[in-house]
Amino acid sequence: MTTTPNFRDPAPRGLCTDCGVSRMSDPSACGKACQFIKPDYPTHEQRIHGAAPNSTGDARFFGVFKAMYRATLKPAREGAQWTGLTTRLAEQLLESGKIDAVLTMVPDSTDRWRPQPAIVTHAADMAEARGMRMGYAPLLALLEPAAAAGHKRIAVIGIPCQIYALRALETSLGFDRIYVIGTPCSDNTTTENFHSFLARLTAAPETVTYLEFRADYHVELRFADGTQRLIPFLKLPLSDLPPDFFPVTCRTCVDYTNRLADITVGYMAGEGDQWLIVRNARGQEMLDGLQGEVTLADPGSRGKREGSVKGFIENTKLAAGGLPLRRMPDWLRGIMAWLMPRIGPRGLEFARARLEMKAAETILHLRREEPAKIKNMVPEHVWNLAKPYGLEPRDSETPEK
Repeated sequence: MTTTPNFRDPAPRGLCTDCGVSRMSDPSACGKACQFIKPDYPTHEQRIHGAAPNSTGDARFFGVFKAMYRATLKPAREGAQWTGLTTRLAEQLLESGKIDAVLTMVPDSTDRWRPQPAIVTHAADMAEARGMRMGYAPLLALLEPAAAAGHKRIAVIGIPCQIYALRALETSLGFDRIYVIGTPCSDNTTTENFHSFLARLTAAPETVTYLEFRADYHVELRFADGTQRLIPFLKLPLSDLPPDFFPVTCRTCVDYTNRLADITVGYMAGEGDQWLIVRNARGQEMLDGLQGEVTLADPGSRGKREGSVKGFIENTKLAAGGLPLRRMPDWLRGIMAWLMPRIGPRGLEFARARLEMKAAETILHLRREEPAKIKNMVPEHVWNLAKPYGLEPRDSETPEK
């Protein structure tokens, strides 16, 4: 059974991705829960994972973890974005009776790309949650309806800003157990903006059934007639997008890898497979539940990221300053689009590059658009990633203790 309750309107906010907290019975809880006010990752990581974040090694990039894997679900599930691991983890929890309900997203009945929050109580109905959505949706507004329905053990599938708010509030929610399955996120936008992006990629955007940014530097499109198209990143019309295409919240994300999830399911270090970050015993418990269904391997790492990151930072400085991006000449785009999958960073090195890029992007855009927020909003792990590229806190940006 899948339930989609009606929600109250969101309370007016500044930086906000409408995680759903402002639609709950106590909208003032945003002050404690919001990632965009004064996030406290070290305290939450210690409480949730039993370990403080490390400033060395790969924990510096990806947060606390017990293990990382390249992973493939066999067989891949129909309609899944990759192989279906995210929804299968939750489905197995329902099948085993470990939970009563899953809080997740399903497609809106009138628009396959628009996310619709839903409470799923039957394992077979998790198939409806497969695939990508683009846009904002108040996932955490489901918490009170789930509790009112008598659900005591739940799983939540969410993006980082939703999961941070969940973790900040979870001890007061009254559930007996919460399993958290996180997906990495950044560069989200409204569903309307996403439709305009599709229209820049194809003359028939209404026929697109699948879109994915792949780790081989291509965007993959699939169409209703079964055809497929691969577009190199360097040939995407990103410089033609309006300046506000990506909202400030998504240009200032401080948690790309969902550091507070029990298990993170992504793609960046997967090299064509999925990328799992098992963060604690509960995450390992979920993965163990799929024994015999999932193929695991150590993630690889190739190439060097520094040049790509430096180039990204220089272009971001222009964008954050309101200047036009430097456009690569058309004759060079084809050459670089051929070279990047062969010489660019791959595997964990690709993931490290994206984390450093996001850290720099966050700092640069906040300095232009919300400078007063930097000292409280930017966690130490973001500054640590940006420091090798000359981005360090100014006097007015030093975090308050």
